[in-house]
Amino acid sequence: MTNAQRTTNLVAVILPFVAFVVAIVLLWNRLVGWHDLVLLVVMYVPTALGITVGFHRLLTHRAFQTSKGVERTFAVLGSMAVQGPVVNWVADHRQHHAHTDEEGDPHSPHAGFAGGGIKGTLRGLFHAHVGWMLTHEGGETRSKYAPDLLEDPGMSWLSRNFHLMVLVSLAIPAIAGYLITGRVTGALTGLLWGGLVRIFLLHHVTWSINSICHFFGSRRFDVEDKSTNVAWLALASMGEAWHHNHHAFPRSAQHGLKPWERAMDPSAMVIAALERLGLVWNVVRITPERQLEKLVPPVGRRQPVA
Repeated sequence: MTNAQRTTNLVAVILPFVAFVVAIVLLWNRLVGWHDLVLLVVMYVPTALGITVGFHRLLTHRAFQTSKGVERTFAVLGSMAVQGPVVNWVADHRQHHAHTDEEGDPHSPHAGFAGGGIKGTLRGLFHAHVGWMLTHEGGETRSKYAPDLLEDPGMSWLSRNFHLMVLVSLAIPAIAGYLITGRVTGALTGLLWGGLVRIFLLHHVTWSINSICHFFGSRRFDVEDKSTNVAWLALASMGEAWHHNHHAFPRSAQHGLKPWERAMDPSAMVIAALERLGLVWNVVRITPERQLEKLVPPVGRRQPVA
């Protein structure tokens, strides 16, 4: 990774954090309007879905099919989440699935940190959460893990012009704040809450899937990696925290598989709504029978001999 790339990643991590601290101070002193919190939610939800529905379930795993227009829309929204260019994001995540929790996984809390006690555990969690972005550069893996996106002129353009989506992501809440209040201070607080604080929160929710959802939580399927389901993170992550389910069935458009899990999988709900509207099709869903086949066998059950 070049110094410029490392510096860019540091700024992308530190600036939203600083903005979050400033926002908390302003909130404590009540220098925040209702419109700021509305802008936070209004900007959070579509950009989060851009990551979960667009970057992840559609572009990485092809869990459903759609038109180029819908695909590009989700790619733009995902880029506005400021988690890196779309081609890099998809390549990194496909590499993660190819080497989950083993050597070659770009953000495992386990690979390279085994046997390290508390110190090794903390180092692994920090690496999986944010440290990997200071050491891993996805450019060299793009041709191997995301050749389909590199060959797509539209996706390549969006990836190369990621900085434009970042500017749009910050400009929208600032302009909206000004239009709502008619004041420059409204633009500044709109930028703060709907822009930087929203980016901070979405960053850490997404990064928690890499760290927390490979360390703490529940498991029920017979998979070799260490992925987990974390229910309390499900709604904020738009259903991505059903991460163990996802690793058991990577192409499933639904990450929440049990009825109560599906109730906390907003991304799957959006996909289902788009399907009813005829905007997406060939949605991949996992039958109960397939799920039963992959459950961890009860202790003592003999496995069939191949």
